[in-house]
Formats: sequence, C-alpha cells, structure tokens
Amino acid sequence: MKVALLGCGVVGSQVIRLMHEQAADLEARIGAPLELAGVAVRRLGRKRDVAVDPSLLTTDATELVTRPDVDIVIEVIGGIEPARSLIVAALEAGKSVVTANKALLAEDGATLHEAARRGNGDLYFEASVAGAIPLLRPLRESLAGDHVKRVLGIVNGTTNYILDKMDSTGASFTDALEEAQALGYAEADPTADVEGFDAAAKAAILAGLAFHSRVTAAEVHREGITEITATDVASAKAMGYVIKLLAICARSDDGRSIGVRVHPAMIPRTHPLAGVREAYNAVFVEAESAGQLMFYGKGAGGAPTASAVLGDLVAVARNRLAGTRGPEESTYASLTVHPMGDTVTRCHVALDVADKPGVLARVADLFAKHDVSIQTVRQEGHGDDAQLVIVTHRATDAALGATMEGLRDLDIVRAVASVMRVEGDD
Repeated sequence: MKVALLGCGVVGSQVIRLMHEQAADLEARIGAPLELAGVAVRRLGRKRDVAVDPSLLTTDATELVTRPDVDIVIEVIGGIEPARSLIVAALEAGKSVVTANKALLAEDGATLHEAARRGNGDLYFEASVAGAIPLLRPLRESLAGDHVKRVLGIVNGTTNYILDKMDSTGASFTDALEEAQALGYAEADPTADVEGFDAAAKAAILAGLAFHSRVTAAEVHREGITEITATDVASAKAMGYVIKLLAICARSDDGRSIGVRVHPAMIPRTHPLAGVREAYNAVFVEAESAGQLMFYGKGAGGAPTASAVLGDLVAVARNRLAGTRGPEESTYASLTVHPMGDTVTRCHVALDVADKPGVLARVADLFAKHDVSIQTVRQEGHGDDAQLVIVTHRATDAALGATMEGLRDLDIVRAVASVMRVEGDD
C-alpha cells in the first residue's frame, strides 16, 4: 500500500514517525506493508522534526496525489485551498483519503463526499475532531443503530485551558491566554480558538454525523470566550458551577430540526464535563438506547492527532485490500438547523441595580412579560447600589434575549453586568 502525505508539519512529522516505528505492527494489522510514496511540502530545504528521505519530498502536490501507484493520500496541511482541490483530485483519481481538515469538512464537506463517491474511494476524518479521542467512528458506525438525541462537548483544548486557569487561580482572561501561549496551547493569533471558530467547525461535523444531515460551520451559532471575566468565573464558582466553552448539538423536541451552537455556558460541578481540566477534550453523547456515553482524552497535539490519522489509515488500507469501501456520508434525515432563537436553554443574569423598594418587583414583571420564569434570585450589596443575580427556568433563547434587552431599558437597571447560559443540569 503506497501512501502520499500532504504536509510535514507538527502532525505530518508525527505520522511519518509512527509509520516508521510501527511498520511491522501496521503491516500485520492491515495484511500488507505500508510504503511512504512521497511527501508534499511548501519548501524543500526547511528543517523538519523528523528525518525524511529527501528523494520523497516534492513541492508538486497535485502530481503526487494523482500518481498511478499511490493508493492512499493523507492530508494534514489544513485550510480550504489548496487542500480542497488536492483532496478532490485524489478522490477522483480513485485514491482513498484520510484528512484532519475540520475547517474544510465543515465548510464544504459535500464536495469531498461527492468526489469520494465518483472515485469509489474512502474519505475518513477521525482526526478532524477531538484529536486522539475515538469519537467520529462511534457516531458513524457504533451508534448507527441508535437514535442520538444530543451531543454536548468540550472540543477545543485552548479555551478549556484558559477557562480552567481562570477557575482554579482566579486569573483574568488576558493572563490565562498569555500562559496558554507561553506553553504552546494557544497560537500567537488565538482568534480561531477564543472566538469559537475552531469549535464551530467541529460542532458542524459532529451534528452531521449524529443526525444524518449536512451541517456547515456557517449554520452554527458561535460565541467565543473573550468577554468572560474573572468576576463571571467567581460568580459561577460561588453557585457551584464552572464555565466551559461548549459545542452543543441537539435534536428538537418534535424531531424535525436540530440546534447546533458553540458558546460559553455554566455547568454544575457535578456534571462529568466539569472535571475536564487543562487542554483536554471530552464529548458527552446521549442516545435513546445506549443512554449516556462520554469520550475523553487529548484533543490536540501532533502525536494524538497522528494516532487518529493512523487509525483511519489502517481502516482504509484494509478496505482497499478487501475491495470494499467504508460507510458513505449519511444525510438521509435532511434535518434543518433551526435558528438560535428557537433553542430552549436557561440563563444566569447579573444586574447592577438601584437599591430601593420595588426594584425586584419591576424586574420580575419584565421576566413575566416575556414568559421567562425565574428559578432563583439573590441580592448582593447595600447602599445606593446592589446586584441581583437571577437564574431562569428553561425558555427560548429569543425570549431570554428580549428579556435582556428590556432589562437594559429599565431606569432602575444601571447595567446588565453578565449574561451566561446554563447547561447540563436538566
């Protein structure tokens, strides 16, 4: 089995290392040896993290992926182009493809799957979500006979590290981010992580697999963590909650649509996801028959991601030897993604108010006007200023949003200091 590799960076170099170190085991598991046919790189003379035979290196990626002797192409260069064109070319030439490209799958996975069908090859992408954690194959295969109701998870290690440090040390967002960058958990430009773009791409992939429908990143409601303050984290802690950036994919109550969203939320410290620390990932799956399942592990990094790539490599190599294909994209349900406003959730609200009689009554009247029921209310502070901390019962996000806008217009409310959704305790 001849393998072409696109990219020799952090992940690609680890793929080469594992292919060399585990060559005998991989041959035994597949039933044929793997041979690295070539490695496409941008610059031939660049110093690399792993020794590569110079004769294997090429800057002509298109020629490499369409070579007649290549059986499988591994893509770990990332981004939209030229990755899309190269993967399509490989698939249409009859190759099988293993990719870790979450951004491309979430933006234009349909094009890749259609190319795989035309070329009669496999398209595997376990490494695109949650690194080494076996997650996509269980959704696509192990739970194929079940009815998934919800997927709730921490799928970005950078943001989880930042929020964990804010919770455990009281650090500000800025200080926690700088620590994450110093340790290599965050990029110099952390926008994709801290603004939720990375998690949104992964949520789109998870929703598509869980609910047998095509979902793109553009359809995912996305909020980042840059507005989370040390005060927010401390307030959550005082109430027995922790703040996490969550990817949530859920079927509507009537089963006709799905909600797909990424945003920070408070979850009870008793919830399994609350104990996920530092840069780890975890995904909680709720299925009708299987019940509650949790997948946990390292969600990023060269070696963990390469482990997932190698697992897919073994699977597609076995399929090619047997003359078969793995499961195709399943989109038969064709469920639509409903607007965020239709999503039912709960909310934690902190209001800076004037400390005088009648304030609580006017606030409660506004909540009632928008059909939002209050579960708990707590007042802190005395004198001219006070803070009301309110946790609601479940309501549509549109109703909660209208309530927040109404609160900002009340003369007794000096500021809506914090608004945070609450998940995981229903």
